[in-house]
Amino acid sequence: MDHSSDLVPGPAGALVGSVTNQISAIHLTRQGQPASTPSPSPTEECEGGESSLSGLESGMQVDGVEEELPDELENVCSDDDESDCSSINGSSSTASIAPASGVEEPMLLEAEDDREERPALVPSLFPFIPPTLYFSTSAEKVELLPAEQRRLLKWKMSTVTPNVVKHTIGRSHFKVTKKSHDWLGCWGHHMKSPGFKALGGHQKLNHFPGTFQIGRKDRLWRNLSKMQLRFGKQEFSFFPRTFILPQDIKLLRKAWEDGGSRQKWIIKPPASARGIGIQVIHKWSQMPRKRPLLVQKYLHKPYLISGNKFDLRIYVYVTSYDPLRIYIFTDGLVRFASCKYSSSMKTLSNKFMHLTNYSVNKKNSEYQTNSDDKACQGHKWALKALWQFLGSKGVNTTLIWEKIKDIVIKTLIASEPYVNSLMKMHLKTPYSCHELFGFDIMLDENLKPWILEVNISPSLHSNTALDVSIKGQMIRDLLNLAGFRIPNKDDVAPSCSSASSSTSSLCGGTREKTKLELTADEKVKRAFYLTQRYPDQDFLSSVLDVLTPDDVRVLAESEDELNRLGEFERVFPSPSSSRYLRFFECQRYLNVLLDQWEQKYWSNRTKGVSLLRTLCHKGVHLGTNDPAHMWSKCSYISRFGPHRPDLSSPSRSRVVVSLQHRPRLNDDEGSDGEVASVSSLPVSPSPGSSVTSSACTSPQPSLTQSLLPQQFASL
Repeated sequence: MDHSSDLVPGPAGALVGSVTNQISAIHLTRQGQPASTPSPSPTEECEGGESSLSGLESGMQVDGVEEELPDELENVCSDDDESDCSSINGSSSTASIAPASGVEEPMLLEAEDDREERPALVPSLFPFIPPTLYFSTSAEKVELLPAEQRRLLKWKMSTVTPNVVKHTIGRSHFKVTKKSHDWLGCWGHHMKSPGFKALGGHQKLNHFPGTFQIGRKDRLWRNLSKMQLRFGKQEFSFFPRTFILPQDIKLLRKAWEDGGSRQKWIIKPPASARGIGIQVIHKWSQMPRKRPLLVQKYLHKPYLISGNKFDLRIYVYVTSYDPLRIYIFTDGLVRFASCKYSSSMKTLSNKFMHLTNYSVNKKNSEYQTNSDDKACQGHKWALKALWQFLGSKGVNTTLIWEKIKDIVIKTLIASEPYVNSLMKMHLKTPYSCHELFGFDIMLDENLKPWILEVNISPSLHSNTALDVSIKGQMIRDLLNLAGFRIPNKDDVAPSCSSASSSTSSLCGGTREKTKLELTADEKVKRAFYLTQRYPDQDFLSSVLDVLTPDDVRVLAESEDELNRLGEFERVFPSPSSSRYLRFFECQRYLNVLLDQWEQKYWSNRTKGVSLLRTLCHKGVHLGTNDPAHMWSKCSYISRFGPHRPDLSSPSRSRVVVSLQHRPRLNDDEGSDGEVASVSSLPVSPSPGSSVTSSACTSPQPSLTQSLLPQQFASL
């Protein structure tokens, strides 16, 4: 997310304050959420269907598979649905989003006035930070913004955009656009990484570059195996033993021979969906000669309900990778195999028994539908219904949920170095990316959760009331969490004249074209905390003692997101997220900052919000020369010196950030071509050549040399 504010102090900022104060506060919490009131319809949409970005991409990925596709709208379905895709047709470049037929659109004209009207904007908790657009369920209607602002609400649509997304954005009065520069949001295909360079600072796409590192089955297991090798099976034992062919063929053969004659293995194409190509085998001669393949030890003792095998679809949403912020939707889907389970070798070819994919089991004449999100019946349940069912049998469902959250966090951390590296190379601003993941989890006979796969284009098919009640609420809450903002008029139409004062006030006034750059002082602070050899909790907690402008921006953004949770739960950062920091390949300052903030204020968020509100009122988040918010002006040696032998004294050294100009070599350097170098020097350099801390000291010996490249990557 973009940590820069869209507002500046002064008349424009004051006007925004008055505008947002007139908007009734909206607290999107779990309590008091109006339920969706679906009405069934036979029309089906493309589950997980997405649009390409015309004029934006030359290659795309579906579930992590990079493909060269024509630069036009694609009719491609993803995940586990094979139904027809609905479309929205417009003859002009901008067309209204017509309600597509489907279960999730129960609104009747005569009931129009009975629905509650909600304000179109959600005000920030903090002054001089712009509001975000509000998205509703079908039980609500959203007020109209003034026409000038409403004209800026453009969505990039495709023939395969999921209906549940169409309906949700339609209720917030978005229009369809075919242009490449004026849209605010798009629910589209995953692109090859260079395609992200074309995203404008005002645009949001529902993917991050590099997430195929967990979205492709082979990459997922490769990355989790690396984590297991590094941190041990005690922390990473939640995935079956896996081999990737052809490179692991010798290891597989040995494991096969050591396993005995009663073992079962499941084979999967590394980049398929909807159960295509999956087989369960027990003889080496059954191994297909097709390459490549993923071969896993089969979980042959699953937990059964009424004799049937099942898995869980868990919806996971990431708003930011630096800092990493992970949310899990509190409801989900339970998908049953439609034939009672048997461990007999003779049944291994029965896909209705061994696979839980909906697209497979719906073809079984014995498949039973379920439209009641509270009923434990049929072959698809709501996740909350499962928890109730298991709870009635004395199962500790809270413990299972905590284990699932642990799997989610560790799996996303495994993708983190790839994603952050590509974001620095190809994105103008982190604001432009967010992503919904579908985690498939199976419980074994001991109720231990195992990860099966991760979908980067999870199914959003909604042709039953059960699907609508879960996915409709989830997408509504996701789009509110995403924090869409009304852009400046000249951002979306550079050739037009500047926005009017009313537009500027709602959109954030004069805006930086890119995110605010870190000051040299902020780089010094980050380097200091990232290069300590043995940081303890007492030392790390001091990161909150002096909050720089970027610190305040990030913390305010995080608190605003929490205020828009809906039925999502934030699982990282959390009061207990410190234990996960060691799993990151490269430590990141903002993860440390948010972790310490959670530890200090999780039990009294009001106090933390009040502090940030005061700082934002002073405009600290917009940049300041106030010494109270310049880390280099504050001494830490008095606090840590007597107890920390690895910290040097002020008289011996100073932390220096040198900004050296050199030609840009690649895209992951700064936009101005400056390269920072942090070192510990006995004296100050000449004026103007660097920024020197006056009292903050550097550790020895970790800052006696320039930071390693991976340490700079985390700045």
